[in-house]
Amino acid sequence: MATAVETKPDSAPAAAPLGLLPASIVGAVVLLAGVALVGTVVPMLWDANVSPFLKKQGGFVDAFFRVLALVAAIAGVIYALVKLSPANPPKGLRGGIFLVIAVVLLFALLVRWVGIMFEHGAAGPIITGVVAAALAFGAYKLLTGAMGRRWMIALEEMGWFHTNSFKKTQGIRLRRWTMIGILGLGFSGIWSLYQHNSLPYGDWNVRIPFLTNEAGVHKTLTLLSDVNYTGLLLLAALTFWFAWRAVNVPTFADFLIATEAEMNKVSWTPWKKLVQDTIVVLVTTALLTAFLLVIDIFWGWLLSDVVKVLPSKNQVQKTDPQGQDLTW
Repeated sequence: MATAVETKPDSAPAAAPLGLLPASIVGAVVLLAGVALVGTVVPMLWDANVSPFLKKQGGFVDAFFRVLALVAAIAGVIYALVKLSPANPPKGLRGGIFLVIAVVLLFALLVRWVGIMFEHGAAGPIITGVVAAALAFGAYKLLTGAMGRRWMIALEEMGWFHTNSFKKTQGIRLRRWTMIGILGLGFSGIWSLYQHNSLPYGDWNVRIPFLTNEAGVHKTLTLLSDVNYTGLLLLAALTFWFAWRAVNVPTFADFLIATEAEMNKVSWTPWKKLVQDTIVVLVTTALLTAFLLVIDIFWGWLLSDVVKVLPSKNQVQKTDPQGQDLTW
């Protein structure tokens, strides 16, 4: 007897996740776009549309709301990065993003340096192009090779690019105090930079070789707008991130956990007993000092003025190198 079997069409296969290098490139592009948004786009829009109005209310008002806008932009970029991150990222993705950005920045720095060196020569563009092609080929071989993949995975395994807490229920007090110490050092340095106006005002522009406008002036690229504001905020963000990750790096976190465990074994003296013992030590030291002073004065008087074994103060003479007698 034949039976009919209902068959369901196969569901569409899930899209294959990106490989490590393509995902790293996409992540690097998104991260650099976020940095450009915070460091360049937001300050430019603020200067063009908001700052002229707020400056009428006072410079402090404009600076205060500018900082709030930058903090909100940073928070928005972080939120977008978290939402856009894949559910199952390939191993080494965070390290890959860092490596791609480092390679791109190093490539741009070296090409710009070579371009500025040979800018005024007839063969300058050719030399710069050859160097750029060689650097691009080297970057391609590094990122696509086995060494680049090992570097990406090793960078991620260091733990500096994760937001999770390592053994978060252990060594809490010592890790918090360590983090507070790092933040104190970092923010004191940032405050010193602010107080001494160490960061320049205005935009951070870099000259692009071989490109000039109609007036013969070199074209520039704005890397960071309002360095005196955005630079301090970026330093503050990096300081907080370093403090958070330092106490959660597995090696250092295990050291702090073990240190707090040993400190918990110490029998600490109660505060009341500590005060009593301190008073006893200070009084004993004062009495012993007074006793030794009295004994020294007594024996000095006895042996000098009574027994006359030692010369008195008026009889003690000393001759200097010139032959003159000096009384002690």
